[in-house]
Parts: sequence; structure tokens; C-alpha cells
Amino acid sequence: MIIRTETPADYSAVFHINYQAFDQREDESKLIERIRKSKGFIPELSIVAEKDGEIVGNIVLSKAKVSGEGNEHDVLTLAPIAVQPVWQQKGIGRMLVNEGLKRAKELGYDLVFLIGHPTYYPKFGFKQAKQYGVDLKQFDVPEEVFMVCELRAGELNRIKGELRYPSAFFEVDE
Repeated sequence: MIIRTETPADYSAVFHINYQAFDQREDESKLIERIRKSKGFIPELSIVAEKDGEIVGNIVLSKAKVSGEGNEHDVLTLAPIAVQPVWQQKGIGRMLVNEGLKRAKELGYDLVFLIGHPTYYPKFGFKQAKQYGVDLKQFDVPEEVFMVCELRAGELNRIKGELRYPSAFFEVDE
């Protein structure tokens, strides 16, 4: 298994993976296309898993902000992550998350937020964000699925406020 940075040649395969992984809906596939065109896109954090020349999974981490107490802090959001259904439950998602968090830390980011499964993501260090003073008002989700991973110790003591997803997450494709 090769975990590497996505290239434009991978775009079609990534679209298809997300379409298949998310019940043949295009929402996540189109979200990735919007993120790639946005100011929040970080090419090094758009990562694919390749097996025998075939793209079998992908993850995207992109820029967002936490606003509060008169300050704005740059953070990352992890969304989406997908693995081809036939390759699920084989550790590919774990490899993608680990690589994404490692690269995010190397690039100097301190916090990664996501909306995700409350029993899967804690194994990577994700915790409920609200307990650290960070709220999410843009989406109506249960508290237990809104999580944060602290990449540098002490950041959750320093940063409080509301996570603001960028406009790419709200635009509607025609």
C-alpha cells in the first residue's frame, strides 16, 4: 500500500471512491472538488491510498477557523475520508488518518476538527470539542460527533470559540 499526495490524475478515481463509499451520492465527491478550488485547499493534505496502481482511498484536510474572544485561529478540518467499499475494514482509513495528522503537524497546524463516528476517531486522539470550549453552530450535529485532535499539547487550553467551516462546505452544485 502506498500512501501519497493526490495528483490531478487521481481526481476521477477519488470522485468515484467517494461516490461508492457514500451510498452512491455525489455530495462528498463534489465537496472535494469545491475544496480543491478554495483558498483553504492544502495540496499536501489531499492524500490517497494506492494499491497495485489503483486508488483505493483518500482523505482531505483543509483550512478552517476558530473564532472567539476577538481572535481567529487557523485550524484544519478532516473531511471527507473514503475507502472503496471492497477495501474497507482493512486498515486503509487508519493509514490515511495517521498520515494526514502527521503531515498536518509537520506543516505547523495545531488542531484538527471533524464530524465523525464517536467510537472510531478517539483511537487517533480525537475528543469531543465542546468540552474544550469549541462550539459548532453551522451544522446541527450531536455533541459526541463533533471532535478535535490536539497536535500540539496545550492548544486546547489556548483556543476557544466557534469552529467556522469555509464556504466550500455550504455551496450547492448545479
